[in-house]
Amino acid sequence: MTSDQFSDAFLLEAERHAAWGAAQLEALTDFLPEGDWTADLAACRYRQGPLELRVGVLGTYDMNEQSWMWGWANPGLRGGEVVALAGAVERYGRAHGIAELTAEVLDLSGFPDPRRAAEMLAFTGMGVAEAAGYIGMPAGPATQVYFLPDDPQVPRPGLDPVTLPRTLLTGAGLIGRSPRHVVEGHFDHHGAPYRAEPDRITAELPGGGTAVVSFDGLGRIAGVELDVVRVGG
Repeated sequence: MTSDQFSDAFLLEAERHAAWGAAQLEALTDFLPEGDWTADLAACRYRQGPLELRVGVLGTYDMNEQSWMWGWANPGLRGGEVVALAGAVERYGRAHGIAELTAEVLDLSGFPDPRRAAEMLAFTGMGVAEAAGYIGMPAGPATQVYFLPDDPQVPRPGLDPVTLPRTLLTGAGLIGRSPRHVVEGHFDHHGAPYRAEPDRITAELPGGGTAVVSFDGLGRIAGVELDVVRVGG
């Protein structure tokens, strides 16, 4: 597959995960220790410094070819447990008609920044898999491998009313096509019931209260109003 831009279907899917995904990557970065890394792919194990995690291989980026290969398509890994999460991404892509998730190899050489395009694929794959972030590491002089942590040790940020405005605005700024998809995807991810209207989305917050996200005439986030139930004095 060759293109100088991603499809609308892919970009809208990416935006569904933009807010919670950015927060999750920040949490993962804070959690990972400094240190060299090693991986035992047969055992689905990744070690960085003193920390060992269960992981899957999402995909690899070839810097020379400027191409991305999904883990499920890798001849040396195909059918193995270590690419089970990547395989779930491929099945989701087929079910929802997202070509970028089903092509074994994507030629990114036509993109203005092929490396950034690879990161977008990794980010969206992480989101579709509902993974706790992704870890990109050099696996050779011209290869970057992307792992998905599949381990309860990795912290997962909840729906925090205090950080919600910043989280939504950060997510809306990542791609910038549909802030509404960003907001709805964030609430969907956290299982927060919401009501969508033309100019606003009203969500029920964990522990009580509501969040009202309003949009301006251009569909941008105009404000986030919180009505939080406080328990105790």
